[in-house]
Amino acid sequence: MSSIVLMIGPVLAVAALLAYMVWMPGQSYRGRLPPLDAEGLEMAERLRAHVETLCRHPAGRNHVEKQGLAAARDYIAAQFEAAGYDVKYQFYPVGDDQFANLEVTRRGRTQPEEIVVVGAHYDAVMGSPGANDNGSGVAALLELAARFGAADPARTIRFVAFVNEEPPHFYYDTMGSAVYARNAAARRDRIVAMYSLETIGYFRDEAGSQRYPFPFNLFYPDSGNFVGFVGNLRSRGLVTRSLAAFRAHARFPSEGVAAPAFIPGVDWSDHRSFWQHGYPALMITDTAPYRYPYYHSAQDTPDKVDYEKMVPLVLGLEAMLQQLLSERGSSN
Repeated sequence: MSSIVLMIGPVLAVAALLAYMVWMPGQSYRGRLPPLDAEGLEMAERLRAHVETLCRHPAGRNHVEKQGLAAARDYIAAQFEAAGYDVKYQFYPVGDDQFANLEVTRRGRTQPEEIVVVGAHYDAVMGSPGANDNGSGVAALLELAARFGAADPARTIRFVAFVNEEPPHFYYDTMGSAVYARNAAARRDRIVAMYSLETIGYFRDEAGSQRYPFPFNLFYPDSGNFVGFVGNLRSRGLVTRSLAAFRAHARFPSEGVAAPAFIPGVDWSDHRSFWQHGYPALMITDTAPYRYPYYHSAQDTPDKVDYEKMVPLVLGLEAMLQQLLSERGSSN
């Protein structure tokens, strides 16, 4: 009897931890996605044009193929400027080379010291066109920035295109987001939320199209037709608030998790750089290799991205951000 009692304690503790990680507020959207109106179809074409332009350089865009990387940087800057922003370049050296993050800002009206960062990396892994990873994230970043171009938010919002997320920089101080977050911490910027838009353009309704690291397959759907909100345990508050706001407005399926960073996939993007400085951050993703069969391959081409399904996703993110930017008090 005593041995059974001893076993029950750890089992209950594990169950409680799992519940803490996977329970999320609100209800995910279910059913058919609404048809796009004329404005939605126009947005889908803009998203397509962004991804196709980013993938135009035949050799790719990475730390070796610098011409393609520079072309992507210049295109992003031009899009930011067309939306009415002044572009700030954050150049930094890696060996004999110079790389740059790009930042644009809408300063908050009543709480300007509280900053929300929305970011996406614009480089692609070597050998891949990088349409979904991460042309889709950059396309959404550009669309969101344009839609906030005339906004007058209570909090400050920054849109940032990061360089050098992919290997060999990933997990190292030469990541663009690592440079950015380190400088923000040195300035004591009060970043209350950071969102990394990472590989967000591939969706499937078929059963078995979605995989997970164990034991999350026990809790989430096996169809890859949703967007994931992924944070670590310290960012759980941001995950739950953000997902609740998204679900309140979006007509797009969504799931969320706040889990230890050592679980494969949880820290696989630029949000990790912000965790290292104590900032609340999360990744918004289609789960990349857990769903996308062309991940980090030469087949990650613009025709694989579902631009029409990205439209309700972007609209949901816009509504989520509008709510977050109007909240009073800290999000930490």
